[in-house]
Amino acid sequence: MANDQDTTPSAPSILLTLLGEFVLPREGEAWTGTLVTALGALGVEPKAARQALARTAADGLLTSTKHGRTVRQHLTPKGTDLLREGADRIYGFMRRPRTWDGRWLVLSVAVPETQRTLRHRLRTKLTWLGLGSPSPGLWIVPDAAKEADLRSIVAELGLEDRAYAWTGTAVSLGDPVKVLKDAWNLDDVEKRYLAFVDRVDAASAKAPRDVFVHQVRLIQEWRRFPFLDPDLPAELLDHDWPGPRAAAAFHDRRNRWHRRAQEEWDRMEAEAGARS
Repeated sequence: MANDQDTTPSAPSILLTLLGEFVLPREGEAWTGTLVTALGALGVEPKAARQALARTAADGLLTSTKHGRTVRQHLTPKGTDLLREGADRIYGFMRRPRTWDGRWLVLSVAVPETQRTLRHRLRTKLTWLGLGSPSPGLWIVPDAAKEADLRSIVAELGLEDRAYAWTGTAVSLGDPVKVLKDAWNLDDVEKRYLAFVDRVDAASAKAPRDVFVHQVRLIQEWRRFPFLDPDLPAELLDHDWPGPRAAAAFHDRRNRWHRRAQEEWDRMEAEAGARS
């Protein structure tokens, strides 16, 4: 599948997709050679592939052991937890209709511009949780059940003394449509969904390596949507949202390619293991 993003996915990002789709289900282990070969099939040069492995290890997600002339990579507990959480979110996203009790979860938190790393970490985690920011320092999501997750994020980042959060229903003051557009770029998300469905419908692969590459690119592209789409309840949408249709297309095509992609991974793993 071709990618609709303005930038090519980074090697560490592709590596995480490989780890989640192929390594996590296999007791969290793979040969370094398998990962380098797989990344190479996806256009990543060997040097960049090894740098991605080193960076992922430095982040505490991988450890390695020597086996003769080859190296075995192992997911750490931190890496396993991260990938399982990601898999639950990616594969469960848009799978079930939402019911809404009318309540919003609102967060007010101030992080100075000078603390850019902290601001970035906060934005990444809140966006992954589905929150949007209609104005600086204010985050919202129409899902009060995410309170515990929000508390965990605030505590993890050490922002308890700067954050205030509350839940409640909205009052008839202001334009709710404007709030939604300010918090999330829904027009852009909708265009991305429609383009994604078109590409999935047109995608075709027959050779085992091509199926493997298409499968990884499919997952790589789909995994961005939980960051972009807050999965709003139907009550807040004024037309048929294409998210569920895109999710159905993703899962149908992934299921069709799954067995052959996994077999190609096993073949690469066997070749790498034979060199040990």
